Amino acid sequence: MESFIKIQDKLMDLGASFVGCSDVEAYLPQSLKKVGYAITVGVRLSDFVIDQISDKPTYTYFHHYRTVNTLIDQITLRGQIELQNMGYNAMAVPASQTVNDLEDRYSGIFQHKTAAVKAGLGWIGKSGLFISSKFGPRVRLGTILTDMKLPVQSHAIRDGCGNCRICVDNCPAMALTGNSWTEGCDRSHIVDAQACSDYMNRNFKHIGRGSVCGICIRVCPKGIAR
Repeated sequence: MESFIKIQDKLMDLGASFVGCSDVEAYLPQSLKKVGYAITVGVRLSDFVIDQISDKPTYTYFHHYRTVNTLIDQITLRGQIELQNMGYNAMAVPASQTVNDLEDRYSGIFQHKTAAVKAGLGWIGKSGLFISSKFGPRVRLGTILTDMKLPVQSHAIRDGCGNCRICVDNCPAMALTGNSWTEGCDRSHIVDAQACSDYMNRNFKHIGRGSVCGICIRVCPKGIAR
């Protein structure tokens, strides 16, 4: 517990808005099971920047998105180094990375949302986004995998969206099914990742290569009603 508190304090000092921990060994491929504990790092996005999004992303939002990802990568790298200096194995998972040779070419080596939900920090909404219990979807996530035994607890996975469909009705790509997330469900149960990507590339290529939209983040009442 003392070692985790030391790491947690360091991550917060480096700029994290919140930190959590979980046991994710069951969700990892065999090659990563040795580092079966996860430290989640979350950074809150700028409300002012998000509120400027209308029916399309802004240049400022795209820059903010990339800058926050870079900050998270720096925070998790520093955390990884600290863990290594303490004698543990650790790996910082990139904040935003697509691994094209995986079966799902819109995914990374590990889903940050999985660790964040298991840590009891929030839930996955009908947008397919992680919804922080403090800041709604207006966050970005990073993860450090480690073999340091963390003080994990059993957290009930809850759905805080209820009957709300605001993100579904506002998605310009019509990529959201309106279904609620359940543990173990396929991403396609919630969101058509290809439809989302194709729409953004077709319409927003001039804004940050069409890689981010942000509309579902802006309209979510869990982010607005803070």
